[in-house]
Amino acid sequence: MTYPQTMATESKITPCPSCGTKNRVPASSKGTPQCASCKKPLPWIADATDASLAGALDTPKLVLIDLWAPWCGPCRMVAPVLEKLAVRYAGSLKVVKINVDDNPLSAAQYDARSIPTLVMVRDGKEVDRVIGAHPEPALAAKIDPLL
Repeated sequence: MTYPQTMATESKITPCPSCGTKNRVPASSKGTPQCASCKKPLPWIADATDASLAGALDTPKLVLIDLWAPWCGPCRMVAPVLEKLAVRYAGSLKVVKINVDDNPLSAAQYDARSIPTLVMVRDGKEVDRVIGAHPEPALAAKIDPLL
């Protein structure tokens, strides 16, 4: 299902990996998204813009910011890896995707000189970063000690 741009930054429809129920997952929330049916944690992937980034980062969970662009081949390679990681770390990790072409202020804020740039943030502070496309085990090895 496709939503207008304003709606896409507010919530996404996410199927529960446990029971398959489709759930509306907000881009910003103080709590952790849970399945409406089975109550298990949901993968949390949100699109953010320069204007909505602060709200998307307002969570006590570890946030992995994906600074990417649609024309970037390595960015397209890492996208499914991030989706798998969001499922793997549901309830502990939030993935926030920022298109650097459309959001230059966020790209500058996180010094995205090369993409993909993956920045891990906790409580508004950068705790680690990875530049380039890496396989799932390498990214998991960076995330595990931060959880």
